[in-house]
Amino acid sequence: MPTRIVLCAREMHAPAWLEALRAALPDADLWWRDAAKLDADPLAPQADIAIVWRPPPALFEEQRRLRAVFNLGAGVDALLAMPAFPRDALLVRLEDAGMADALAEYVLAAVLRVYRGFDRYAIRQRDARWQAEVLRPRSNFTVGVLGLGVIGTAIARALAAHGFAVRGFARTRHTIEGVDCRAGDAEFASFLDGLDALASVLPLTADNRGILNRANLARLADGAHVINVGRGAHLVEADLLALLDEGKLGGATLDVFETEPLPADHPFWRRPEILITPHISAVTELEPSVAQIAEKIARLERGEAITGVVDLRRGY
Repeated sequence: MPTRIVLCAREMHAPAWLEALRAALPDADLWWRDAAKLDADPLAPQADIAIVWRPPPALFEEQRRLRAVFNLGAGVDALLAMPAFPRDALLVRLEDAGMADALAEYVLAAVLRVYRGFDRYAIRQRDARWQAEVLRPRSNFTVGVLGLGVIGTAIARALAAHGFAVRGFARTRHTIEGVDCRAGDAEFASFLDGLDALASVLPLTADNRGILNRANLARLADGAHVINVGRGAHLVEADLLALLDEGKLGGATLDVFETEPLPADHPFWRRPEILITPHISAVTELEPSVAQIAEKIARLERGEAITGVVDLRRGY
């Protein structure tokens, strides 16, 4: 009997993914369910596996025998927040699938913009003011990478390759050439102390919600820059605004937000020190993602172990 697979995605994304998945999984019984449909269908055909991108809670209300759920992204916090999510099913996240290089490029661009003072030069241009700055050595400009999974490691390596002093932090010890790696609660404060820029690429868990708060951000160097490409809920927005007002922080580059799209009346829009991008630091690439999912489904069908399985207790 063929493996029954439901793809739940918005109509605008579905055709290309459906075609690629059918080509990669020719023996599967594969169909599409529109993620824009918010009501559960009690007569929906039952799948063994769901491949999802921002599905509605109704999907898990109608799918009652799922053995595995593949998420077309790295973050799974929204899925785990759904009461009907099947806790006995494997939850599998994408591992990189082309995102690491894009995120490393985004963070490197943000750091270079701050390091070279382009924001300050833009202000001086508006005032027709010709004033150059002395550039300090990159080895004296310290960038912290919060989260050292596949993506965080790629970011840390890219920064180190460009000559910056780089610190990395994770719950467990990592070793990355050219990076000062810290680990565990006992080393978190020393990781933050005096950073000129901090890039957060953490997954969202109950333990790290609000981790970019006043107490932690105040440990950075005066005028430091905050880069968030992890999850919007990591950042305590009021604390960031207060530290900018006080002159403790110099600015921020934000690609993720607690509420997306960012509301038009949000104060971030009116702050020249904050660069806002609409969650574009990296996008899921179709071909490597489909290849990764197809390989893992094949391994599951053979009874073999796979990587990328989320620990539901930890949330990543």
